[in-house]
Amino acid sequence: MNRWIPLIVLILAAGWLASSLRPQKNAGAMDLAAFGRLPVLVNGRLKPLDTVARTSLLMLQGRQRVSDPTVSEPFVATPAEWLADVLFNPAKADTYPTFRLSATDSPELLTLMGITEADTKIRYDSAILRTLALADFVPGTRTRFSFNQLQPKLAELDRQAQLAEPIDPQLRTGFQKAVVQLRERVMLYQRLKHSVQMPDSAGFLAEILRFQQGLPAGITAVRARQKGEPHDEAAFQALLAAAERYDIMDKHGYLLTIPPDASEPSPTAWRTAGHVLLETFETQSLNPNVMAYAALGSAWRGREAGQFNEIVRLFREQLGKRFGPQLAKSDVETRFNSAEPFYKSMQLYAVAFLLALCSWLRWPAVLGRSAFYLTLLAFVATTAGIATRMWLEGRPPVTNLYSSALFVGWGSVGLCLILEKTYRNAIGSVAAGVIGFVTLLIAHHLSLSGDTLEMMRAVLDTNLWLATHVVVVTIGYAATFLAGFLALIYVGRGVLTRSLDQGTADALARMVYGIVCFATLCSLIGTVLGGIWADQSWGRFWGWDPKENGAVMIVLWNAIILHARWGGLVRQRGLMGLAIFGNIITSWSWFGTNMLGVGLHSYGFMDAAFYWLLTFVLTQVAVIALAQLPLAKWRSFQNKPA
Repeated sequence: MNRWIPLIVLILAAGWLASSLRPQKNAGAMDLAAFGRLPVLVNGRLKPLDTVARTSLLMLQGRQRVSDPTVSEPFVATPAEWLADVLFNPAKADTYPTFRLSATDSPELLTLMGITEADTKIRYDSAILRTLALADFVPGTRTRFSFNQLQPKLAELDRQAQLAEPIDPQLRTGFQKAVVQLRERVMLYQRLKHSVQMPDSAGFLAEILRFQQGLPAGITAVRARQKGEPHDEAAFQALLAAAERYDIMDKHGYLLTIPPDASEPSPTAWRTAGHVLLETFETQSLNPNVMAYAALGSAWRGREAGQFNEIVRLFREQLGKRFGPQLAKSDVETRFNSAEPFYKSMQLYAVAFLLALCSWLRWPAVLGRSAFYLTLLAFVATTAGIATRMWLEGRPPVTNLYSSALFVGWGSVGLCLILEKTYRNAIGSVAAGVIGFVTLLIAHHLSLSGDTLEMMRAVLDTNLWLATHVVVVTIGYAATFLAGFLALIYVGRGVLTRSLDQGTADALARMVYGIVCFATLCSLIGTVLGGIWADQSWGRFWGWDPKENGAVMIVLWNAIILHARWGGLVRQRGLMGLAIFGNIITSWSWFGTNMLGVGLHSYGFMDAAFYWLLTFVLTQVAVIALAQLPLAKWRSFQNKPA
């Protein structure tokens, strides 16, 4: 039975994971799944509307669900449904609690936006929920608000943001940072609303049809007016009003929804609906793609499912004649979004960690093997997710901070699996569970800034160096972090428990030593390759850039660890303390140098990341100090020499 239980656990977990790969189903008669697969061009990348909806919600409120704690069901079933309301029925979307505002971020911002304590207080009808809210088991305060709630104070928000923008981001107060961030969110939301129609239009399809019908008379009036001849003033004013409206759409539209004409050689020359409507003044005929989106909006507001679904089908069929490969990628990306492989992997890593931890206390064979299988399954899911991203982007696995977090976790877990297969003591599974979960959590928070499959900066636009320098040096990060975490396990078990026997301690020491050797090799090779890339890009091999300094610090610190061990300067406890300090060095090189605001590798200062990084460093220093306690305090090492 002990042999079958881990297999049963693996089969159940694999079935749960496979269930996420099923095609997305529609909650109602509207084919929102097909609508979400329609491609648009945003920030230089062709992506499905489903991705636009998900990333927009993450940027606006930090999650993909539109709901309120006092309402049992979400306002919309899927992110695509929310986006359809924003595009086609903005008056309804304006009532959804979409914008995140929290007193913990800036109480002054709540006051500025006219949100009182009564507005934030959640009043549950159930006495049980009220009790749970007092204990913080359910939300006690509301942190998401609708556009309608913010609208009366938007002018003041804009004024305060204009005052804050000239100030360096690192010098802004918490209030100023919150103001700028909220205005950016409001601007994104308003740009979405202007993407396919004017938000104030009662019926955009009827409006543009009237515009087309009156266009000849309007143009005639314009020409007569230019010549000083009598003209139809009503037709002239109608044409002028239409031009002003469509110019607003062109300037504020976020999505490039209209594909290029067949005569356009560039397949990326997509345009906004407003731009194409302005072109109508010259062509004197409406673009059919603009009409298709207007008809979609009419069908959506009228809840005409048959008409909506047919327009989506015909529009997609038309796009497929020229953009077949892009549609295939759009379909895969939508399926990838709904499968959420990294979120599922986070859950598997958490369960694997708990099982591995419990295996040190009871049923080591059954729980340890079950934890190993779950870790392996999570690793496979993460691998599939990273491979899918590579195919969608056409790039190696690491292109930005988000993908580096994925890859650092993936590399560390892969090494943990090798360790666990070799030693079979659940240490590898514990390390994999924590590292996998934490790195994916970091990646999730990095995804809140927008699309993670972003276009590459010009200097990074080379697959050769992305596949060599970036991948190798990131593996060095992963290995150094793993060595440090194994050292944390050593100290934790040695000081806080009696589970660190001589055999386990020796095994951990061998693990750390081997991983440090591997990390030194990868870090050295990756840093040298980076210098060659820098020489090709900037004309110098080394420039003492903060990121370059961070990379060489990792190499030097790992070399110090090895030399200290080889020279007998440290034994097991000393080795572990040095490995833990390697976590500080690596976190600085990975994140810290990006937040300095100087150098060629600076990606911008992030308050939240800075404080988390500082907290992480302090915890590592505390554990190093703990490791230096007198030997008598190490409960299972009473007779072991220092």
